[in-house]
Order: sequence, then structure tokens, then C-alpha cells
Amino acid sequence: MDPTQDRTEPHPQVPPASEDPATLRVYYRQMALIRHFELRAAEMYTRAKIGGYCHLNLGEEATVVGLMAALRPTDYLFTTYRDHGYALARGADPGRVMAELFGRATGLSGGRGGSMHLFDAALRMLGGYGIVGGQMPPATGAALAIAHRGEPGPDSEAVMCLLGDGTTNIGAFHESLNLAAVWHLPIVYVIVNNHLGMGTPVEAASGEPSLYRRGCAYRIPGARVDGNDVIAVRDAAQTALEQARTEHRPRLLEAVSHRLRGHSVVDPARYRSAQETERLREQDPLPAFRALLIEDHILDQEAADLIDEECEQTVTAAVDFADASPPPDVARLFDHVYATEVANTYFGLPGDSPAGSEVFTGQPGKE
Repeated sequence: MDPTQDRTEPHPQVPPASEDPATLRVYYRQMALIRHFELRAAEMYTRAKIGGYCHLNLGEEATVVGLMAALRPTDYLFTTYRDHGYALARGADPGRVMAELFGRATGLSGGRGGSMHLFDAALRMLGGYGIVGGQMPPATGAALAIAHRGEPGPDSEAVMCLLGDGTTNIGAFHESLNLAAVWHLPIVYVIVNNHLGMGTPVEAASGEPSLYRRGCAYRIPGARVDGNDVIAVRDAAQTALEQARTEHRPRLLEAVSHRLRGHSVVDPARYRSAQETERLREQDPLPAFRALLIEDHILDQEAADLIDEECEQTVTAAVDFADASPPPDVARLFDHVYATEVANTYFGLPGDSPAGSEVFTGQPGKE
């Protein structure tokens, strides 16, 4: 069989008649906020307000919102370095997210992490990870902790671990899935498959390009969903999470999506033809969802425009907040190195003389 025939292509979205119109409007607002935020983040990067690497969720908004809608507040989330949209949909303040991209002290990670390392313990978003697959071992460990704490059941916590299609080819993917299966862990691994590991097509890098099947060696059930359909993504993720909770067994979910830009802000994506780029733009989930809600009289044109305007204002306020925020204090450089106090820890800065017992203290500023 030609492996490309197993690709999931977007289909017309038809929300069930029973779907709450207010919920659908919330999903559209979240998708629109992510779109406006990411477009402004790209602009801020070109203006040198954002440094380092910067990876955007443009084109993946339906996948992002659908996955986050499936999570409970008590669930844990581990993401890749393409994490801005997930933080926003999880409930993070846009100003603090933008401030983190700017490297400011008011950011989610105090300006220490930047674009790839968003973290909010209160939201149980335990990090974006800059290393490909770096999130999989700690996410599996968090699921192990949940399994130790309590029995499976509908009220159990669960872990969602996001990964890209390229991650399925590294050792941590197989090691994590194997341990999750052996130890019966409540975790859902979600592959966001945009068909490109940076610039390499999935079919050129994986002997089994239908990535939801790659858990079969560990007897982990897998499913594939159209990542351009926010309702389908939410429902598939909810089903997988429910199974993980009640059975304390891992699940593998593949959401087929498309990024509309290059791998990162600086990637011109020349590996795509003009025809392919145009085809993906025609499948853009945001205008498709907007048109659907208008057609079903869940939104009218004026209401949709108002949501877009409000999202733009929110992002503008986020940029202003980030721009006005101070950089991290150099004197706080060693904060958070350890989770608890460690005796005789040296908190001097580079170039400082270690001479004198006063610099070998348990906490900075204490003699």
C-alpha cells in the first residue's frame, strides 16, 4: 500500500447539533488569539525584540485548542518547543507569555526560558522543551508519580505529552512508550504530525509513516484525528485521556495538522513548492472554522470581526506589557537552581572572588 494514501486530509467541519454555541465561540476566540499572538511574535522577532529560537503554532490552532479543551485543570501538560499557543489555551496570561518571549522578569519563567521553555506550575504546564524528545522522559515520570499516588479511576489525574513527528524516530520515544506500557501509566502521548521533521517528509524518515501505529510494539492503542477539526481533536483527546485515567494505561494519539510557516521564524520553507504552500493556505483551520460558525448562525460577521479586534487589542496590550517590563535582575541569577536549600552553595557571579566565607552561604544575601 502506498503509505501516502493513509494520510488524513482535512474534511468539512460539521459541529454536532448538540454542541453548545457558547463553547464554539470560546474555541474560535482562543484560535483567533493564538493566530494574532503568533503573527505579532513573528513581527517582534524580526524587530529583534525576541531572541534565540522562535517556533510558531500558525496553522495548528485547531489542534492546540482541541487538545487543551480536553484537559482538566488537574492534568499535567508537557509540550515541545512550539509551545506559545498551548500556554495561551491552557489559560496563561498573554502578557506574561509575551514577556517571556522578550526575556523579561515578568515572563512565565521569569525571563529565563524564552520562547521554547514556557512553564507555569499553577496551570500544571510543566514546560516547553528545547531538546527534541526532551519532554518525554519527565512526562513519563510524572505519570509514574500519579500511578504511585492513587488507583486508576474517572477522577484520576493524567498526563498529556506533546511531540512532533520527528520525535518518533529517537530513542526517548521508544523508551518512554515501553516504560509507560510496562508500568501501566496514565499518559497520552500526542503526535502533532505536520508531515515535516524540520524539512524532511515523514515518508522519507519513518518506515511506518502512519505514526499512530508506532505504539503497537508496546501494545499501546493508537488513533488518528484530523488536526484541522477542533471538535474532532477535543473528542479524540478526551477519549484517550478517559481511557488513560480509568485503566492507568498509555494511549497514542496522532493529530494531523499543518504549519503555515517554516520550522521556525527564520526558516523560509523553500522545501515546499508554491502549489503546496497555496494548498495549505486553502486548508487554514481558522477562516474555515469562522466561516462554519457564521454559516450555522453561531456567529455573524460583525460578532466575528469584534472577536478578532478584541484579540488584536489583547496582543497589543501583551506587547506593551512585555516592552515595559524589566529584564531579570543579575543578582537573582542563581535563584531556582535547586528546589530546596543546599548548604555551602556558591552564589557569586562570574568574576567575583570566592575568598571569604560570606559568599559560601545557603541563600543569596545571607551571611
